[in-house]
Amino acid sequence: MTSATDLTLAGARGALARREISAVELTQAFIGAVEALNPRLNAYITVTPDLALRQAEAADAALGRGEGRALTGIPLAIKDLFCTAGTRTTAASRILGNFVPPYESTVSGNLLRDGAVFLGKANLDEFAMGSSNATSAFGGVENPWKRRDAPEAVLVPGGSSGGSAAAVAARLALGATATDTGGSIRQPAAFCGIAGIKPTYGRCSRFGVVAFASSLDQAGPVARTVEDCAILLGSMAGFDPKDSTSADMPVPDFAAACARGVKGLRIGIPREYRLDGMPAEIEALWRQGMDWLKAEGAELVDISLPHTRYALPTYYIVAPAEASSNLARYDGVRFGLREDGEDLRDLYERTRAAGFGDEVKRRILIGTYVLSAGYYDAYYVKAQQVRTLIKRDFDQAWERVDAILTPATPSAAFGRDDKQDDPVAMYLNDVFTVTANLAGIPGLSVPAGLDAKGLPLGLQVLGRPFDEETVFAVGAALERAAGFDAVPAVRAGA
Repeated sequence: MTSATDLTLAGARGALARREISAVELTQAFIGAVEALNPRLNAYITVTPDLALRQAEAADAALGRGEGRALTGIPLAIKDLFCTAGTRTTAASRILGNFVPPYESTVSGNLLRDGAVFLGKANLDEFAMGSSNATSAFGGVENPWKRRDAPEAVLVPGGSSGGSAAAVAARLALGATATDTGGSIRQPAAFCGIAGIKPTYGRCSRFGVVAFASSLDQAGPVARTVEDCAILLGSMAGFDPKDSTSADMPVPDFAAACARGVKGLRIGIPREYRLDGMPAEIEALWRQGMDWLKAEGAELVDISLPHTRYALPTYYIVAPAEASSNLARYDGVRFGLREDGEDLRDLYERTRAAGFGDEVKRRILIGTYVLSAGYYDAYYVKAQQVRTLIKRDFDQAWERVDAILTPATPSAAFGRDDKQDDPVAMYLNDVFTVTANLAGIPGLSVPAGLDAKGLPLGLQVLGRPFDEETVFAVGAALERAAGFDAVPAVRAGA
């Protein structure tokens, strides 16, 4: 049988059902992989082997009784932005370094309900603010992929869900939870050669997820394959009365949609995504993706999303504004880090100075500025108006097409020391992904090829609101056509 850590989630689920491997054996294999590689990759902030083994024993008992559920015995990584009852949840920040929630997030609770095994809490950019997983207070994450011409160089896994993506790519988990505010599922999935989907806003509950920008944040999965992501999303999604933005809609069989095919579908190709200076290999992969879908019976339709050019500046007004409001709760009084001060104001200042990293402080300052008197109308209100126009562009596109195909990222993974001193250059990593968050639509990143240096590149599929089924159908077709089977240099069993 294939090595336990090389199984896909769907493959492991089948092996467990056939009793070819026990949940304890599967979990022990991943615990061993984490022990061997996490000191190097730093994909996990907190590991929970004892908890995982107890959950695996319970899974074996359930399987023995014939009571297995969708994820019974499947070892997962949980992004350290999801509150987990009794297990430290830090948001990769010093200000929450010792916070142990007394409650479970709805998404992680849904996974536990379906029998999942939690290996630990995955690293991320602090409060999910970043595109490189370099802003974590617990150290950056190393991408398990290596450049052919410079194997000694340390590459970033993308962000903010870089720990989740690196853990899955390196075979340290069968799948992982992630969150996406401006591309934080899709960009790290592309950088690490795996699949990842940001569902429609409201598809997954935000209850118990540490907030960054509340109108943009959305939970979703990363996994080795499109089908694995579909299986995970089926468990993660669902209406939650504890979240006022949760959509009261049925959860379809996303995994079944992967086998639909794309014959007769109209696939939009937005001209605005052809950027000046875009690497030729990104353009070539995009064209290859078009050819694959056309060969499978899809119709390609040229479309325009004219307000795309304003998406990045709009995002970097709206997101910091909401972050400034959300992070005001970290005051050193009720929970988290407290630095004593001479008076209340001094306590606030000392606590936040010690607890927040540079990128978080930068975004709080930007957000506070654009919300301040005299600038609110000029910046924040204008940004929300442009956001409406961006959504309108997509609404008009759906009258002509069933899904949209674009590149996932403007480049492959970059070096840990690249771009770190230029926040604007770092922000440009989200150029292909932020529109989906501003419009609230689903987006899937699919690994589809390698660049000249042997690093993975991804294609992105965008879909109508709450039409993840079509997104999965298109993504699975691309996956089959690409036949992507490359593996990272650093992984369990290598």
